[in-house]
Amino acid sequence: MSRQPMSDLFYLTRADVAQALSHIDPVAVAADVLRAHARGETVVPDEGYLGWTTADGHSARSLNMPGLVGGQEPVVGTKIINASLGNTARGIPRADGLTFLFDPETAHPYAMMDAALISATRTAAVSAVAVGLRTRPVLRLAFLGCGAQADAHLGLLLPRLGDLTELALYDQRPAAAAAFAEKHQAAAEAVGVRLTVAATAQEAVRGSDVVVPLTTVTKGYIRAEWLLPTATVVHVSLDDLLAEVVLGAAQVVVDDWQLVRSDPRRLLGRMYREGLLYGQDEPEPGRPAKRVDGTLGELLLKETPLADGDGVTVVNPFGMSVQDVALAHRVFTAATELGIGSRLPR
Repeated sequence: MSRQPMSDLFYLTRADVAQALSHIDPVAVAADVLRAHARGETVVPDEGYLGWTTADGHSARSLNMPGLVGGQEPVVGTKIINASLGNTARGIPRADGLTFLFDPETAHPYAMMDAALISATRTAAVSAVAVGLRTRPVLRLAFLGCGAQADAHLGLLLPRLGDLTELALYDQRPAAAAAFAEKHQAAAEAVGVRLTVAATAQEAVRGSDVVVPLTTVTKGYIRAEWLLPTATVVHVSLDDLLAEVVLGAAQVVVDDWQLVRSDPRRLLGRMYREGLLYGQDEPEPGRPAKRVDGTLGELLLKETPLADGDGVTVVNPFGMSVQDVALAHRVFTAATELGIGSRLPR
């Protein structure tokens, strides 16, 4: 239904978003969007990217990620998410931004909300979908990086992994891993999960059924020999694996191959440009290369699990704007039902 032109803008703070999210199942939302994307019912343009170097020499960037989820009631919007690697030293979050929702008829913005929590939650929700497609139990889980993304992942994965007995934590800043363990120890112990802080990334990875890199690195370090033969790597931060892991994997799954191949900065995009990786519907390059086996949405539609019984599986979720837009719309709906949020005059 179209809203009145130039009506008030609905605004949700981070606290409002958190309250609304507590009434939503983000994993179900993420799975629905992945299925819709596989059916061709979404529009996911290439992201707009602006990068620069700050006065103190750190990399900073701004991303604009529009998206549309079709259907009887289309959802349209965009996420603007900015980040500076120098923020960690400043004691403030690395990334921050806003998500906007647009009226599908007038194209006018009608809602604006804090993006960071929605972004972290939808990322963790896609990871939870991927882990849920495994055929083998997850007894040991590893997080590499213990920031906001790790918080979101723990909140969604812990209740869903009934066989889990240990969560191994590693961060380049040992104090961050220790603080994360202390923060979440009671919740983990309540479900019989032991939190351990690893001295190295290798120590965290070895013996883990699922490995989730949640870092800001730009150079790979995870070696194939570190991984269990049946391990699943949910490659959230996109640059932690060495190419040898991808090339030797039994299965490589993405959320959207076009987004992955279009990005020259991340590992799989670089491998595509080097002729080491190609899409499932593309001709094989003239040199030996690894074929991407498909998307998470296709697996969900076909009700096909991951091939973790055949070897290492790599899930590389680039991150689709439609996930943010869909979750933001659900947050908006929940917020209006709860009577929270503010109206800003235009």
